Amino acid sequence: MKSTRHMMLGLVAGFAFALSMPAMAQDTLRVGAYPANPPWENKTEDGSFEGYEVDIVNEIAKRMGTEAKIDGMDFKALFVASASGRVDIVISSLTITNERLESQSFTQPYFEGALGVGVKEGSDIDSVAALKGKVVGSVATSFPEAWLKERKDEIGYADYKSYDTTANMLTDLQNGRIEAVVNDVVGLHYAFSKMKGLKVGADIVTGEKFAMMMPKGSDKLETVNQIISDMKSDGTMAALYEKWMGVAPAEGSFAVTPMPVPTSAD
Repeated sequence: MKSTRHMMLGLVAGFAFALSMPAMAQDTLRVGAYPANPPWENKTEDGSFEGYEVDIVNEIAKRMGTEAKIDGMDFKALFVASASGRVDIVISSLTITNERLESQSFTQPYFEGALGVGVKEGSDIDSVAALKGKVVGSVATSFPEAWLKERKDEIGYADYKSYDTTANMLTDLQNGRIEAVVNDVVGLHYAFSKMKGLKVGADIVTGEKFAMMMPKGSDKLETVNQIISDMKSDGTMAALYEKWMGVAPAEGSFAVTPMPVPTSAD
């Protein structure tokens, strides 16, 4: 009887310990990512992913007691994968917008984005106003595309071309099929350091808030958001920012300021 009682107590204690460590029982964190978006995320030749947001999501998974499994997808497919619950998190320098918040959830932001106008070397396009009468392009369903379409009459560009991939867009720019592109300025600077004959002709300050997208009402949202806050408070986020951006984040910036889960884009 005594040994049976001890065995039962041991089982109860073990069960209680398991309940006290829920993070260790987490399933693999399923992550969707656009695979050609450096320095945010990029699929390498060996099939692995690297980048600023890759490091962030890997650290999140580690602190949840699991690991991240990242799948590359077309940009448009990321929204379907999140809305359907096929992935737990999406990373791809995504901007929080009120329209997206209607069908998706977002974590707190960790980067304040800006757009850039990409052009060929020697181009006289050095401002948004200079896009008047030009053929411009951007990535389908992206924030830059929405930004351009909302300002079509104001800017007065001659034609707009939508692309499924950044690579195809920049190839057309390089070959003169379009005269300018509008995209995330950090990504453009990185791409142009690898491609010859292209430059950023103008910066566009937008106040975008980059964050991770999750299925609407995800039961992991609060946990992930708290981990991001912890990473900001303990210096991990700042270290990753400096690793990939080459400079330390500014005091009071999104990279170092813990925030609640956003309920609006404001």
